Amino acid sequence: MVLHRQSARGQSALLSTELLAYYRQVSHARLSVVDVETTGSLADKARVIEVSVLQASLADGIQQQQTHLINPGVRIPAQITRITGITQPMIELAIAPEAIWPQYQTLLSTGVLTAHNLAFDYSFLQSEYQRLGIDYGRSPDQQFCTVLLSRLMLADLPSRRLPDLVEHFGFDVSTSHRAAADTLACWYLAKHLLHQIQQEPDESLLKQFGRQWMRLKDAAKLLKRRQQEAYALLEAANLEVRLSYRSQKPLYRRGDVERVLWQQQGQQLSLL
Repeated sequence: MVLHRQSARGQSALLSTELLAYYRQVSHARLSVVDVETTGSLADKARVIEVSVLQASLADGIQQQQTHLINPGVRIPAQITRITGITQPMIELAIAPEAIWPQYQTLLSTGVLTAHNLAFDYSFLQSEYQRLGIDYGRSPDQQFCTVLLSRLMLADLPSRRLPDLVEHFGFDVSTSHRAAADTLACWYLAKHLLHQIQQEPDESLLKQFGRQWMRLKDAAKLLKRRQQEAYALLEAANLEVRLSYRSQKPLYRRGDVERVLWQQQGQQLSLL
């Protein structure tokens, strides 16, 4: 089975059984774990000032890691320095992007590209390579976001931010918001969750996946309905609901949404 997307958008349209099949494949693969520190949040406007890539697998552990500060010739906002500790003098002594990124191309093009909130790091990688006239891309089945797996397996934790997960699990890493430390933290998290994927039976994992909280728009994709139609179906089913912290919009358990889907499919089959 090929899963065509590992993005948040694509994952919401996949059944738990399909997701489990994907993660079992990933658990046996070599991971290329990446983290970038940047001057801002938008890849088309901000620049990467530090990168780290760690290659590892559950079978062999960490094989290698390399980390570099990068000097893209821009000013570092004061807020970024406060968060990362990276100062202007530090990057002024660093190597230019055109010298660094070709060195990382092989590492970033092998194994399963992995990050905590991969969409962020991946957008910056693509942007930096594009500036050098290099076409960089990874197929969706070679991408793995630990945030998405955390939502499935750690649904009831109050936070799935990487620093909070480091504290929750007691991972032995140095200060967060530096590329080497965050890459190592992401690897420890991936190793912890993927070990569970390998070792626990399907029934246990699918029950765990079913506790994920889904937004209405994601539930609608899984149900293959418009949001208004999905909302009516979910309300009629009298499911457990909670409101999202930021938007105060309804959230539903993945398992409940899938049960509604199966009921709808059963009703459709009975009419044939």
